[in-house]
Amino acid sequence: MSFVTPTTPLLLAAAYLLGSIPFGLILAKLFAGSDIRKSGSGNIGATNVARVAGPAAGILTLALDAAKGSAAVWLAGRFTEQRSTVMTLAGIIALLGHCFPIWLKFKGGKGVATALGVFLILAPLAALASLFIFIVVSAAWRYVSLGSVSAAASMPLLMYFLWAPGHAPPLVVDFGTLFAVALVIFKHDANLQRLIDGEEPKFSFGKSKGDAA
Repeated sequence: MSFVTPTTPLLLAAAYLLGSIPFGLILAKLFAGSDIRKSGSGNIGATNVARVAGPAAGILTLALDAAKGSAAVWLAGRFTEQRSTVMTLAGIIALLGHCFPIWLKFKGGKGVATALGVFLILAPLAALASLFIFIVVSAAWRYVSLGSVSAAASMPLLMYFLWAPGHAPPLVVDFGTLFAVALVIFKHDANLQRLIDGEEPKFSFGKSKGDAA
């Protein structure tokens, strides 16, 4: 295939390894001295880290989880002359690494921050618009999971209109975006069920039994 170069397998392997770094686990250990998997919701994402280890740890987790997605896509672009196919694949694999890290027996986070990092490189305007939707929905209803799913669901349309002025994204980007959206929503399945049942906990910087985003 034309997009495959001698460096492609290495770039995709690097993308998975970057994505699989469990920053939430590491930062919760540093800030609170506890295993985040045994605290709060048990999720290694930024929301649960903020609940268990405090806002600073949560913000750092959010930033670093996003950064690893961005780094995977940036590296792929840097070494393949900005080939969208490899960049998209690297982003998807980094997201898979976050959601299914080999170091944690394939039990990782829900991918929201890492997906944001991926799309910040692929399509910055679309990513920022999606982030705005997340902030508005989360602030209005105080359900981080609802904000996450709303932001994810908006991405295919945002990518189509904001990829580049007057241009639709390549098909590989369209399918990659749909896959990323499906994965993030799939990882929020339990949250969505609790939202339907009226049992989803609202966000606060306190311990919660709910499954955080």
